[in-house]
Amino acid sequence: MKKIKIGLFGASGKMGLSIRKSLNSKFFIPFLAVSSKNCDEFAFTVTSLKNVEEEILEQVDVWLDFSSPEQLQELLQLTKKTPIVTGTTGCTESQIKKIKVAAKKRPLFWASNMSIGVWALRQALKSLGLVKDFDFMVEEIHHTEKKDNPGGTAKTLRSDLEKIVNKKVTLPLGKRVGNVFGIHKVTATSKSETMTFEHTALNREVFAEGALKAARWIVNKKHGYYSMDSLQEKK
Repeated sequence: MKKIKIGLFGASGKMGLSIRKSLNSKFFIPFLAVSSKNCDEFAFTVTSLKNVEEEILEQVDVWLDFSSPEQLQELLQLTKKTPIVTGTTGCTESQIKKIKVAAKKRPLFWASNMSIGVWALRQALKSLGLVKDFDFMVEEIHHTEKKDNPGGTAKTLRSDLEKIVNKKVTLPLGKRVGNVFGIHKVTATSKSETMTFEHTALNREVFAEGALKAARWIVNKKHGYYSMDSLQEKK
C-alpha cells in the first residue's frame, strides 16, 4: 500500500497537535505542515502556502485542515485539485458556497465533528420524529479558546433536528468553560416527560482519528462534496 503524503493546515493548533500525535507511519507520511511553529516530524514546515513551490504542493496527497474560515479559503485557492479533509467551523454562508463550488473540482470532505459517536448520535435523533409535538433544545460546552459560539456541531444537530421534527428549533445554547473537549446535548420535553441525548468527547484524539480515517477514505475518490454520512454509509 502506498503511504499517503499529508499536508496539515493549522499544525500548531489544538487539533493540529492531536493529528500529529495520531499519525500512523504505516499509512501516512508527514509531508507539509503549515504552522507558526516548526514541526520536526514533517519534511517541510511553512508559515504560509503563498511562497511554496508548485512542485512541493503537488506532492501532497491529502490536506487536513483545522484552521480558520479565512485560511481554509486560502487553502482552496492555492492547492487546486488535491483532496481536502476539513473540520473548520464558523464559516459564513458565502464561504460555505465557495467550499461546495471547490468540491466540483476535487474530493472535499467536511464535517463539523469527526467523531463516530457524534455521527451515531445524529442517527439516534431520527427517533424524535415520533414526538414532533415536544419542545426541543440543543446545548453544547467547549473550552474557552473555541471562537465560534454556538459551534459547528451544535448547528449541525439543530439543522438535523429541524428536518426531523419539521419545525424551527431555537438557537443552540453554547457555554465556554475550562478545557472541555466537547459536550453536546439534545433535549426533548413535553408537559409530562423529558428525553436527553448526550455525547461527551473524552479527548481530542477521537476527532483526529476520524479525520485520518476520512483522509485514507477520500484519497482515491472522485471530485465531490463528502461528509460523515458518506464515510459511514459507503464503506
